[in-house]
Amino acid sequence: MMIEVKRESIEKYESGVQVSELAHHYQRSLLTICTILKQKDAINSTKPLKSLAILSKLRSDVNDEMERLLLLWIKEQQLVGDSVTEAIICEKASAIYEDLKQREAGESGETSTPVETFKGSCGWFDNFKKQTSIHLFVKHEKVASSDVKASEEYVERCASLVAEEGYIA
Repeated sequence: MMIEVKRESIEKYESGVQVSELAHHYQRSLLTICTILKQKDAINSTKPLKSLAILSKLRSDVNDEMERLLLLWIKEQQLVGDSVTEAIICEKASAIYEDLKQREAGESGETSTPVETFKGSCGWFDNFKKQTSIHLFVKHEKVASSDVKASEEYVERCASLVAEEGYIA
């Protein structure tokens, strides 16, 4: 967010607007707005250089849109009851990003655009979890990779062993 937008959100909060309303208005997480409000003294005292004031953010709009769509996908997976792991989320994020980049290139009519890549790294995933509180519902790898067939075979082998050897079950 630009410094001016951060200052505007601080002013709105001080005039009585709730944090949740600010988060919705600026399309940011509650955590982001709270961090801005905690840093209000530093933000209000900052006088950025004119050349830096032009930059609104380091991330592209494609990244923001990808993360929004990814969060919707994760929520859908959770509602259906499917397992979602870090690896699956990173893979899906890369796929969504590539689709958005292709759509953007198609709409602008450009044939050769600068290659901008996205890597669903552990660092990106950690930041994504912090921003979205996704850590509350991501299942661990071991749960997602359980082998139901092998466990059924094990139960059958144990039952036959108990029956053959005359053990009391």
